[in-house]
Amino acid sequence: MTEVTRLFDFPYYQLKHKPSQSALVTKYNGKWTPMSTKEYLDKANSVSRALLKMGVQKDDKIAIISSTNRTEWNIMDIGILQTGAQNIPIYPTICAEDYEYVLNHSESIYCFVSDEEVLEKVRKVQANTSIKEVYSFDHIKGCKHYSELFELGKDESNQSEVEARKDAVKPEDLATIIYTSGTTGKPKGVMLSHWNITSNVLDSSPRVPLPPSGETRVLSFLPICHIFERVLIYVYQYAGTSIYFAEALDKIGDNAKEINPNLMSVVPRLLEKVFDKIMLKGEELKGIKKALFFWAVGLGERWEPYGRNGSWYEFQLKIANKLIFSKWRDALGGDLGTMVSGSAALQPRLARIFGAAKMKVMEGYGLTETSPVVSVGMYADNHYKIGTVGKPINNVEVKIAEDGEILIKGPNVMLGYYKDAEKTAGVMTGDYFHTGDKGEIDEDGFLKITGRKKEMFKTSGGKYIIPTLLENDLKQSLFIEQVMVVGEGEKMPGAIIQPNFDFVRDWIDHKGHTIGTSDQEISSSEIVIKRIQKEVDKYNKNFGKWEQIKRFELTPNAWTIDDGHLTPTMKMKRSVIREKYDALYEKIYRP
Repeated sequence: MTEVTRLFDFPYYQLKHKPSQSALVTKYNGKWTPMSTKEYLDKANSVSRALLKMGVQKDDKIAIISSTNRTEWNIMDIGILQTGAQNIPIYPTICAEDYEYVLNHSESIYCFVSDEEVLEKVRKVQANTSIKEVYSFDHIKGCKHYSELFELGKDESNQSEVEARKDAVKPEDLATIIYTSGTTGKPKGVMLSHWNITSNVLDSSPRVPLPPSGETRVLSFLPICHIFERVLIYVYQYAGTSIYFAEALDKIGDNAKEINPNLMSVVPRLLEKVFDKIMLKGEELKGIKKALFFWAVGLGERWEPYGRNGSWYEFQLKIANKLIFSKWRDALGGDLGTMVSGSAALQPRLARIFGAAKMKVMEGYGLTETSPVVSVGMYADNHYKIGTVGKPINNVEVKIAEDGEILIKGPNVMLGYYKDAEKTAGVMTGDYFHTGDKGEIDEDGFLKITGRKKEMFKTSGGKYIIPTLLENDLKQSLFIEQVMVVGEGEKMPGAIIQPNFDFVRDWIDHKGHTIGTSDQEISSSEIVIKRIQKEVDKYNKNFGKWEQIKRFELTPNAWTIDDGHLTPTMKMKRSVIREKYDALYEKIYRP
């Protein structure tokens, strides 16, 4: 039997094999404050003893809502799980009504919050839930502080009861319910067992490129309520690294300079922002400095792993690294050799440029329902190929169905959706989970994601977009005949729009505009574009900021069945439209 079979085993494994004086590090009042592995476990045990005194039973649910990743989250996680109860992480930025739904659906009895803003939302709905008490990590007037549990658990007389509870937790027992951001209707509660996640951590760990010796520092900032970052936190604990929790998303650059991380996880949107900032600085340069900067970027765009471009290219790349890319690395602390990217598709161009700059991006693939890692790239042993999400990890089987859908089988596949046997049955065929994504496995065993079986997609920031909802609203406009929302893997949603040419001609005549009335002239007219922008702005108001159409382009012709844009039942052929208007798509995202 392995030493680690349940989630709370990870810190004990670290204490036994790789104890650290700075296992968890959070910044308080401007100062990085480390906590040792031993103190981390002492505090977790205090929490477990307190929870038992508070009447917490096996399979009770306890919610945690934190605006940032921090030491307290991890203490509570282990403290809760040791009692046989379940941790219910809730995404902090959802609205108070969604808090109410998740707290009620999960039947949570206690709630731990990070700060005043989160507390305010919980207080709005608390009376409508079964929450007995709310505790906060920050000191907030009128709210109990979570340190009260240390006081209550100071008396160790019931530690034997904690040990009995721990021993009673089986690997196959439920550990957590993670509510996926609802894209249609209410969020679904994904039930993950201790072994679902633990096996995923153990099988993913060999892919994480940690330095062979010395202290390894990782910077954690992706939301820990998401399974991607949470699994990485367990991976880091298993490896004995020092985990530094970033203060906030906009402080990542500053924090990286302070701690010099060796590794961090990212989402494509973050890399895009970092790259955009770098490029803006490049544009401000003059003369030879500017020429060298863009020469280096051009070189980076052609990068191939494992020196495949040959010795002359590698010689030039050494120069580019010394003169240009070294400054990029310094901006992120200087020691960052690898970034693990998940949540959405990464632009191959960025993978090449950061790879050339000696900050390799290992792209992975997974879903909440698969705990989450299915596959991930690794530079060692030729396990890395740009444009793919690496090879499947050990013990996880990937099968491509006849219609191209990716099916997953393994110990990481969820127990099911909480209180929803029908939805669970709808995504399972025997032991195989239907991902809803389409993909292929190449001749070298690399998995490539080719699209979504359903039309829903994610932007590079990891936000879900349901194109049909936006399209149906926009088509209410008399100016718009057809619209296809695009932007999978891009930083924002965009739209390719076919104007209602007949209506626009009437509008031009009515307004007395001096515009040509051919389809081509209408679609290129600034007056028409501005008028359709007003329509887009009007319908954007019905959607969240991340869903709104930021840019659009007008097609110079009508979409027809004969030309292949539409099916016989007038449904859009998305792949055909995307291909026909590739130039417009590029204009939206790379103007």
